[in-house]
Amino acid sequence: MLGLNITSQGSDCVELSRTTRESKIDLKVEKSDQLDFKFQTGIAFLDHMLEHIVWRSGFNITLDYQTQQFNLTHVVWEDVGLVMGTAFRILVEQNLPSGIEAKGDSMSCLDEALAMVCIGFEGRTNCFLDFDTMPGANRELVEDAKSWDVRQFFDGFSQGARCTIHVRGFSGDDPHHSYEAVFRAFGEALSKVFSSNPRRAGMIAGVKGNMD
Repeated sequence: MLGLNITSQGSDCVELSRTTRESKIDLKVEKSDQLDFKFQTGIAFLDHMLEHIVWRSGFNITLDYQTQQFNLTHVVWEDVGLVMGTAFRILVEQNLPSGIEAKGDSMSCLDEALAMVCIGFEGRTNCFLDFDTMPGANRELVEDAKSWDVRQFFDGFSQGARCTIHVRGFSGDDPHHSYEAVFRAFGEALSKVFSSNPRRAGMIAGVKGNMD
């Protein structure tokens, strides 16, 4: 059957799958103090970037990607982002009753590369990427991936999470360093989303109060 199937959900763990005519993805996201992750997307650089999200966010990720029709790398990045965004939206919704920030931001670097990421879970789907002053992010290729494909991850994540994402690359000549600085900041921003804030019990980051 095509579509999304949520196997289990709670405040610390979500398991789900999504099947389309293009891809089938099985995903588990779990909050843990111990690093444990496994990826199989078929794109080494994507697996490496997911590793940084795990390392910085405090959530372990187990993900299996299977191509259903054509091996289109654009689809891989976007669909992985969409399914991960869906999982984190569920986690946010599960944690709202206890009170969390539901927003996060971080600035991170790798050698010459410097990037900032801001995330807000308010039921508003937006993705704004600014790499004007980060030459490395504008090169055609980064390892075994296309730069424009890498960017689709964030657009897909915002769709699945119904969140707003701002990414700003301040500097970076090496494409690997540039995008790694971005994903480091992204993972750290996700971690802050789940920071405790009892004053916001049952509320999202915005004053409207819910994700709808």
